[in-house]
Amino acid sequence: MRNRWLIALAAVGIHISIGSVYAWSVLTRPIMEAMGFSLSATTWIFSIAILFLGTSAGFLGRFVEKHGPRKSGLMSMLFFGTGMLGSALALYLHSLPLLYLFYGVIGGIGLGVGYITPVSTLVKYFPNHRGFATGLAIMGFGFAALIAGPTMQRLTVEYGLVETFLILGVVYMVIMGASALYLKPPVAEEGSREAVMLHQGATAAEALKTWQFGALWWVFFVNITCGIGLLAVASPMAQQVVGMDASGAAAMVGIIGLLNGGGRIIWSTISDYLGRGLTYMLFFFIEVAAFWMLAGTRDEFMFQILVFLIISCYGGGFSCMPAYLSDIFGTRELSAIHGRVLTAWGLAGVVGPTIVSWFWEHTHSYTDTLMFFAGCFVLNFFIAAVLKLKGTREYTTAVQAD
Repeated sequence: MRNRWLIALAAVGIHISIGSVYAWSVLTRPIMEAMGFSLSATTWIFSIAILFLGTSAGFLGRFVEKHGPRKSGLMSMLFFGTGMLGSALALYLHSLPLLYLFYGVIGGIGLGVGYITPVSTLVKYFPNHRGFATGLAIMGFGFAALIAGPTMQRLTVEYGLVETFLILGVVYMVIMGASALYLKPPVAEEGSREAVMLHQGATAAEALKTWQFGALWWVFFVNITCGIGLLAVASPMAQQVVGMDASGAAAMVGIIGLLNGGGRIIWSTISDYLGRGLTYMLFFFIEVAAFWMLAGTRDEFMFQILVFLIISCYGGGFSCMPAYLSDIFGTRELSAIHGRVLTAWGLAGVVGPTIVSWFWEHTHSYTDTLMFFAGCFVLNFFIAAVLKLKGTREYTTAVQAD
């Protein structure tokens, strides 16, 4: 057995390292200026990384369950570290295809494996506070940009892009390696109540056949699609719609990062008391109202409040999902099931910005986009209500019948 608070710290260590991907926008302009790449070409590096995050999480969840958090954590360190160091080589050679390969594909695989590695372990150490446990780790992913953003900017100015990726690659490998080596699932006495709980629940194959899994995948996909869509245009929209200056918009983006991380631990802890079903209904009710009001507001203060509300729910949707999955399907193969759900993230990372771009090209306004997102959350609210009323009960009844 390990100290569960040190297990939580190890989980945060992995997530705060791989979560640096959310600070990619800090590197966008320096890479464009130094390499001569276009904005769309540079942005695709990030999109590929998120796509492979979701894909690898979906396909390698079984690996995490079979080999345990230590080996999968070290695997994540190897892929993510190689991605960072390889990106330094790509920048040195001025090669865009190599950046796609190292940061996007190889680094993205490290992101996916690292994201799901500590979650199942943490849930087992905090069986009565599953939301709080998963929120602890996933909070690190949301907060990472607050640390990585300024660090990347300063390193780039003082040492250059190639050296920045080399330094960060080594630092992240050390942090992730030390964290992975400490991770270990709890061991309960054979036949005890704790041992039964640890091995109770559905396999990933069984979970995939249920309507509950499909419903959870869909609401997760919509929440991320709309959230990433808003994140992609938050700064220019603030300047164009409510007249904020560039520095004010940049400050707002910084607060967004804080609420993205803070929302994860706050909402996941709240879900331990309200229940996951009611918490998701609350998310989507807030987002329906906030997106609808955001489409019509021209007041700078109200604009920021609404954006902050949406982003807190966006972050909360991430942190509450593993606990919701464990509520319905148990902890037997939680990493594998969580990985399958994360395929929604990979797809949403491409779909969200694409929807925003399509609406902008055809309407030259953000209003229709925001109204469309509000409509998506109306559907999400009703799906969440069905899950709340029937999801857990129907699945439990079916298992007992078998």
